[in-house]
Amino acid sequence: MPAFLAGLASVATLPLAVYFTRFSDRYELLHAGLAIPLGGALGLLALAFAGHARMRGALRVSGAPRSRLVTAGRILGVVGVCLALAGLVALGVYGLLEYVGSRE
Repeated sequence: MPAFLAGLASVATLPLAVYFTRFSDRYELLHAGLAIPLGGALGLLALAFAGHARMRGALRVSGAPRSRLVTAGRILGVVGVCLALAGLVALGVYGLLEYVGSRE
């Protein structure tokens, strides 16, 4: 369950940050980039929780099947990390374009 919740929070962090900048007069879209580290960290946390749950399940004598929530948490964690990396690439491209545009 913790892997699923952390993965869900990871996937929701960046879109929510972008969404909330639309209704704020103080924050612009570029400020949503501050949520990138949080989304990436939550994604890594979801992957760690999923790995821990898998190890705990492997140590059981009963050999219970893997929980669907753990699998969903792992998938959401990977998607959250990918979203954070895509956000970093987007900020990098923006910075590069700003740099090139300011030189002319």
